[in-house]
Amino acid sequence: MAINTSRRRRIALSALGAVTAAGLLAGCGSSTPGEAAGDGAGEDGVTTIQFWHRTFTPVENEWYANIVKQFNESQDEIKVVDTEVPADAWDQKMKAAQAAGKAPDVYTHSGSIQDAVNAGQLHDLDSIVPEDALAEIIDAAKPVSELDGTFYAYPLLLEPQTVLFWNKDILEAAGVDAENGPETWEELMAACEKIAPTLEGGQYCISPAQDAPTFAWSSVGQQYNFTGHTALNDDWTAPNIDDDGYRAMMEQYKALWDNGYMPKQPLAAYVEAKDFGEEKVAFKVSGSWMMSEVGSDYPDLLGSTGIGAFPNAPGADGRTATTLGNFKWVVDAKSKNAEAAGEFLSWAIAGDPENLVPFFVDTQFTKVPVRQSVQDAVADDSAAADAPWSDVIVNDIAPTAIPEPTYPWDVSLAVGTAFESVMKGSASTDDAIKTAEQAIQTVIDRDGLADKAPSN
Repeated sequence: MAINTSRRRRIALSALGAVTAAGLLAGCGSSTPGEAAGDGAGEDGVTTIQFWHRTFTPVENEWYANIVKQFNESQDEIKVVDTEVPADAWDQKMKAAQAAGKAPDVYTHSGSIQDAVNAGQLHDLDSIVPEDALAEIIDAAKPVSELDGTFYAYPLLLEPQTVLFWNKDILEAAGVDAENGPETWEELMAACEKIAPTLEGGQYCISPAQDAPTFAWSSVGQQYNFTGHTALNDDWTAPNIDDDGYRAMMEQYKALWDNGYMPKQPLAAYVEAKDFGEEKVAFKVSGSWMMSEVGSDYPDLLGSTGIGAFPNAPGADGRTATTLGNFKWVVDAKSKNAEAAGEFLSWAIAGDPENLVPFFVDTQFTKVPVRQSVQDAVADDSAAADAPWSDVIVNDIAPTAIPEPTYPWDVSLAVGTAFESVMKGSASTDDAIKTAEQAIQTVIDRDGLADKAPSN
């Protein structure tokens, strides 16, 4: 299998980000972001719509450019203008465009849609996307694409954010099962106990999340795995982290830290494979996307890399302990060309599965299609046989993963801060939970979350 160069989604690609904003926005036909959005049909009868997407990996960027080109060539009534915006400039540019009422007609969206829907920023898709196309969205993707029975986003992909990778050679040398990863925290700790004495200086058993922001977004699935819920009660009137499950999870990370099973300073970012690729760790916790980096940057490790679901807590209900990330396309609520925007979205990612196959193949089968027809088409690709990890990601991990929370980021960050402080010994579990509760209650009161709790 030919390995395409593919990098992690969540690190801004500085080389591409260095492109000037003026150069990127020149394709809009205006010096102001979104100026041409919603300008209706021109004198030639062609409707022009604006499509913004973030800078992703090189192969993803190429797919975005190609899908727009192919759509424009497929018909002569709608022209899509594609604008690639550097990831580190996305929030600023989008907020400025929305404030000016000049947001693009169609754009990519990550995370929860709750706040955007509450703010009236997203057009419903039920009225502009065919019903049968919406019906194709698999159950695992519905929580990130619909609210109260109405679709506001069409997912391009799902992406498990907490996956366990392991170096089979290191595990085998320590007498640990190298073909099957640990299924529970007890098995993980037992494996580390065996592995630690066999490691050289600078090597560690595991590289997990280590800082509050990373815990905040990556550990939501684990929180559910340990407790059966996440950080707020159902009606969003109070925090819900003062229980034995949260305490037990915090103590597990503290044990990794105290036993020296993990480095005291990160050897690489959570989202990247560097520490794993340099064989400094036996286990690495990251998102499913990391496999593509192993393939592109450390191809010699492909055959000795194991991949599986993250270990379960005692008494877990059987759902995998991962948060399910996603990337979606949305239509701006103020678009004057919503019908045309819906046609473009429907053709590009809700239409012919073959439009999407190159995306999932070129990203090394590390992301999950949200339509069964696309999953089948990707699995039928000739390169799929050389990517056995795809079956683990698509069928073993993603179906029972926990969707990203719809509550504000500050709630997640308060929980992440508690995990970091307990792990590193700067606070007891009781004190960390108390501090997190106070921070979460502040967010609840400040943002009026009781009035924004999802009905489902």
